[in-house]
Amino acid sequence: RAVATLPGLREGDRQALLRATAKVETAAGEAGDASARLSVTFESEGGVFADVDRAIAERRRLWIRYYSPARDELTEREIDPIRLVSVGHTYVEAWCHRSEARRTFRLDRVAEIKILDEPSAPPEIELRDLSEALVQPAAEDPEVVVEVGPAGRWVAEYYPHDSADELPDGGLRITLRTPDPASLRRLALRLGGDGRIVSPPELADAARRAAREALAAYDHVVHGDEEGQGQAF
Repeated sequence: RAVATLPGLREGDRQALLRATAKVETAAGEAGDASARLSVTFESEGGVFADVDRAIAERRRLWIRYYSPARDELTEREIDPIRLVSVGHTYVEAWCHRSEARRTFRLDRVAEIKILDEPSAPPEIELRDLSEALVQPAAEDPEVVVEVGPAGRWVAEYYPHDSADELPDGGLRITLRTPDPASLRRLALRLGGDGRIVSPPELADAARRAAREALAAYDHVVHGDEEGQGQAF
């Protein structure tokens, strides 16, 4: 019922969803009455959803300005949309011409979108089963090794990984793959003393630099406030 209310949905699809909802509720009987008291809200903006849905239906390419929180930047991309998926949030799976690879974009991070006249022609690729996790690294993605202490064991539950070996202190040595290793710098900062990136060396160095810069910025703010307070008194 909630999906049927999404803006931009084709009317035929909306009616099919409503018919399916009615059949499920009839089959559920009294047990289905609780669904009428539930409210589901989708975060995806109507305009973005509608444009993506239209582009998929008309087989047209999209231009987007997309915010990447891992890099804290906006990038411009041309994508050939493949499908809309919902795994906690609403995403479009597409072939990205900037990356020359399949990528998944969260709709609420699309700052601007345009439907282009160019036809959409994504390569023939096998659709993945996204029922368990949205992020599913490929075998050719770069390998990253992270060591975490007991308090960082949650990383193995949150991130898909190739292996998680026990360490003597109760921590884990986790091997995972990601198409964008630089995005794991945020993970290293979040872990703090509970973990570290072991390899690749350049990523470990980048994580250490990011930590030092964060500490320096914090130290500047704290001491700056103290000096300001001293001057005020």
